[in-house]
Amino acid sequence: MPDCILNTPIKLGHHRLNNRVVLPPLTRQRSAQPGNIATDLMADYYRQRASAGFMVSEGTQIEPRGQGYAWTPGIHTPAQIEG
Repeated sequence: MPDCILNTPIKLGHHRLNNRVVLPPLTRQRSAQPGNIATDLMADYYRQRASAGFMVSEGTQIEPRGQGYAWTPGIHTPAQIEG
């Protein structure tokens, strides 16, 4: 049986990807409260999926007005940067 197309390499710009699997950012709304601080749960999510394929990580707001919706991580306070 021929290899599934998902398992075939592909070039993305200057990068050669081992397969055609793309994972979207799915850890949204898991930041610690109060403060919208990134958590170990978020790091575990990406660590567990790192070998699957191309992964898009979630955005991080650089100031309070950049928060699109509740419980998303930021990097505009010392606690958030530490997280």
